[in-house]
Amino acid sequence: MSLYVFLTLGVISVITALLMVFSKNPVHSVLYLILTFFAIAGQYILLNAQFLAVVHIIVYAGAIMVLFLFVLMMLNLNKDSEPQKSATWKLIGGIASGSLLITLVGALRGSIQVTAPAQHDNQVGLVQNLGRVLFTDFVVPFEIAGILFLAAMVGAVLVGKRDLKM
Repeated sequence: MSLYVFLTLGVISVITALLMVFSKNPVHSVLYLILTFFAIAGQYILLNAQFLAVVHIIVYAGAIMVLFLFVLMMLNLNKDSEPQKSATWKLIGGIASGSLLITLVGALRGSIQVTAPAQHDNQVGLVQNLGRVLFTDFVVPFEIAGILFLAAMVGAVLVGKRDLKM
């Protein structure tokens, strides 16, 4: 049963990603991308990576896509004001992207090997295990990252602070 749900979510994510790429309206493209992110989050849940699914929804669908949507709504995207690209530039872009695709396929050919795990562990993607690993094996890098984030927040407050003259 879960295989069918996983494949259905995969088909939905591929279809909405294609709709996002080929949509003429940029707002519709952003909405299709949000649907793609939700389908991918559903696949993460089926793979027992609940924390990754929640972070994926919060960060991508919640923050970045809302930012994209607001920016697109603030811009005035009229076809009259947008310069049209010539067929030469489209041909050059197609050749460049095709060359990149050939390079990536050549670089990755033979290096990807998918093997099934010997036994299925239901506790792999849980937050409890992630917290245990973060606070035992990686406690020093985790604390250093926290100090760096604190320093970045203090720096952002100081940069954004108005210069008060007394």
